[in-house]
Amino acid sequence: MSITGEIDGTGVRLRAFRPDDVEAVAAGYDDPLCHRFLPPLPSPFTLAHAERFLAEGVTSVFADGGAAYAIADPDTDELLGGIGFDKVVTGRGQAEIGYWVGSWARGRGVATAAVRALSTHALGTGLARLELLTHWENPASQRVALAAGYQREGVRRAALPNRTGGRDDLVAFARLADDPGDPIPRLLPDLPGGELSDGVVTLRPLGPDDIGFVTEVRSLPEVWQTSVPPEPPPAEVVRHRCERAEAYWLAGTRADLVIVDAGTGRPAGEIGLFYQEPVTGQAMIGYSMLPAFRGRGFATRAAQLVALWAFAETDIARLIAGTLPTNVGSQRVLEKAGFRREAYLKSRLPGPDGTRMDDVEFVLLAEDLLTEGPRLDG
Repeated sequence: MSITGEIDGTGVRLRAFRPDDVEAVAAGYDDPLCHRFLPPLPSPFTLAHAERFLAEGVTSVFADGGAAYAIADPDTDELLGGIGFDKVVTGRGQAEIGYWVGSWARGRGVATAAVRALSTHALGTGLARLELLTHWENPASQRVALAAGYQREGVRRAALPNRTGGRDDLVAFARLADDPGDPIPRLLPDLPGGELSDGVVTLRPLGPDDIGFVTEVRSLPEVWQTSVPPEPPPAEVVRHRCERAEAYWLAGTRADLVIVDAGTGRPAGEIGLFYQEPVTGQAMIGYSMLPAFRGRGFATRAAQLVALWAFAETDIARLIAGTLPTNVGSQRVLEKAGFRREAYLKSRLPGPDGTRMDDVEFVLLAEDLLTEGPRLDG
């Protein structure tokens, strides 16, 4: 299948590439993000590469049943990026969509508008399924997929060769011909204003720049011995946790945050919300603090901030948290945050050296916190 002609979208027009697009194409592809997430591209991407793409590459895509379009400003005709689909499987009515947006046009909704326009057109003229594959570490592309009506389906392991001789996992999204194309609702929305704060502590999303901090926290024996599994995490696990934190948040499975001392701006600890049972509206929280910041009420404040956000902004109705029977300090944190002891679960958690550990479970209900209000008494 192939598509010809122009396609109008909201604030964009998809048109044929022209020879005078060559400089913009070269500049767009010779970009750090393109080099990172499009490893088949030559690096550096020169004007000669752009000329060859316009002379041969575009024609080749159409010859194989795909499509390749320039994304242009509908008023000025300025080139904003490129979009198309390839890897067409005719018998399945399936193809893979891909795009790029020049650095000069980012942050304006160009990618979402272009993906939505091409997807709607292609799925309305013969294709039954379009896939959008993106790296774990490319949350911007994942946001585009969700906004353009693509549902997250899973992860394809080692799906793409990278520039270092290895292979990268890709997160898979898909949109079907009978999907409405509306933005996909998110189980865990973004924080209002990008953070939560009560003036004493501030919670911000965990990110790639926090690898050193998380390594420090997770290397503490009292932290890793009560983690699952109960062992110091390998460096790769820590790196993945930080680099993929936003992807997990977008998937609606967990929200990882850094607890920051609002007075100094220093990271003091971490807290995570794990949305384990969306069907029942139950989620779990867990937290860890650096020794220098313990005993100052930071964990209690963080737990309350997370709970207030979860109950107000999501469908979560029930928050649980667990501690070891001997961890009186953590139990006190939860009690001050409004949690009530609910159960004693014997041998629930794996312990060091093949042992099993009991778990004391606490619960906080939406109506309890929203009725009683925060308890910030220490």
